[in-house]
Amino acid sequence: MAMGAREWLLIVALSIVWGGSFFFVEVALTDLPPLTVVLCRVGLAAIVLLIVIRVSGQRLPRDLGLWLAFLVMGALNNAIPFSLIVWGQVHIDSGLASILNATTPLFTVLLAHAVTSDEKMTANRVLGVLLGLAGVAALIGPEALSGLGVAGFAQIAILGAAVSYACASLYGRRFRHLSPAIPAAGMLCGSTILVLPIALIAERPWTLNPGWDAIAAVVALAVVSTALAYILYFRILALAGSTNLMLVTFLIPVSAILLGTVFLGERLDWTAMAGMALIFAGLAAVDGRAAAVLKRA
Repeated sequence: MAMGAREWLLIVALSIVWGGSFFFVEVALTDLPPLTVVLCRVGLAAIVLLIVIRVSGQRLPRDLGLWLAFLVMGALNNAIPFSLIVWGQVHIDSGLASILNATTPLFTVLLAHAVTSDEKMTANRVLGVLLGLAGVAALIGPEALSGLGVAGFAQIAILGAAVSYACASLYGRRFRHLSPAIPAAGMLCGSTILVLPIALIAERPWTLNPGWDAIAAVVALAVVSTALAYILYFRILALAGSTNLMLVTFLIPVSAILLGTVFLGERLDWTAMAGMALIFAGLAAVDGRAAAVLKRA
């Protein structure tokens, strides 16, 4: 599906607000435990989107089957990956987390080949997956051969989040006919229901006393990097399709790394940069447009 200036502007905007999520999580974790961060993120974002729907004159559906689908989408696209990413960022930097998260389209390709009839593997996609896996191997490093430490398991957790996002991208096709705010609000309500009892029992958030930096980070994470991000997500999906939406993964690590470097003092070593280059090469091969341009040239 061809894209114009509006679609490209939406993709760049989405990459910035999603890239910022890794920065906001890192700041929030200074005073708050992981599940509390996730609960605040999805709960506040759900409230914001419910207000948006009310003010805009839209109505939430009453179909029970659709709400069950929102619950599944909330688990796959919010509750599971958010929890894995936030726990992972307790042990690794935000820039590295964003690079590992960029493997989502590679897992999407593998899953789409297995469960769909119209998105089978091609030579470009096989090459892309192999390059992406090589990038992941470079990121985790040779120390994995002698046993994984906490940081290694944190990286695997981020990869698990990427797999969950890939499942969500395939499952989310059923919501294309809805206004973007409706499925976004529905799945965030579903994920809030899933995370709420676990966070209350495990972390007792009412006993915490976070600083203003952490509070501001959580609010920005919920309003900007979640509520606004998912409105953009479903809008791009409707306008440009899932293949074009995948391009956002090229740009998310850029903003995440810039924010981590400027404000958090993070630095990526050469293995992280090499891994990012291999993953980006894999994404480019999967997408196929760069190769097509070179072929025409």
